[in-house]
Amino acid sequence: MAAKLIEKARVGVEIVAGNWSRVVVGVDPPASAAGTCGIVVCGTDREGICTVLADCSAGGLTPEGWARKVAQAADAWGAHRVVAEKNNGGTMVAAVLRGADAGLPVTLVHAADGKAARAEPVAILFETGKARFAGAFPELEDELAGFTPAGWRGAGASPDRADAMIWAMTELAVKPQRPPPRVLGF
Repeated sequence: MAAKLIEKARVGVEIVAGNWSRVVVGVDPPASAAGTCGIVVCGTDREGICTVLADCSAGGLTPEGWARKVAQAADAWGAHRVVAEKNNGGTMVAAVLRGADAGLPVTLVHAADGKAARAEPVAILFETGKARFAGAFPELEDELAGFTPAGWRGAGASPDRADAMIWAMTELAVKPQRPPPRVLGF
């Protein structure tokens, strides 16, 4: 994502927990304790605009440590859902998260497509004004700037913060929502 697009998408939104119709915490767990756990909070407003609200990412933590950070972010923002990548750990990721908070609403996702393919629908949200940043997130923005049509070309081994943001935004605005159930034939 180009720096120009990121700057254009930055707004001075009052970021108060409880003012969002839906909040999702995206999580990209680290492959080792030395890695960074991407933890990004995104929300939709009443008009359906997605907003990056917080980057709570942290490095050098045990699985229990990053799970507590996720639970704290979910609690602080009143998250409706936590979406976590399961590629590094499978169902253990959900178990560790629920160990930090038994009531945490966790959905696991599998990164089957390449990073660029996963990022493209989210980039379109920003390009069309349907997504924005509530303030500056320098480390996240640096990772986003490393995405190209050919894939991830940024510094570092993996864009953990960007992946977490992409999972959250995908849950909020890209993933098809099922219509509410209805009773037929009465």
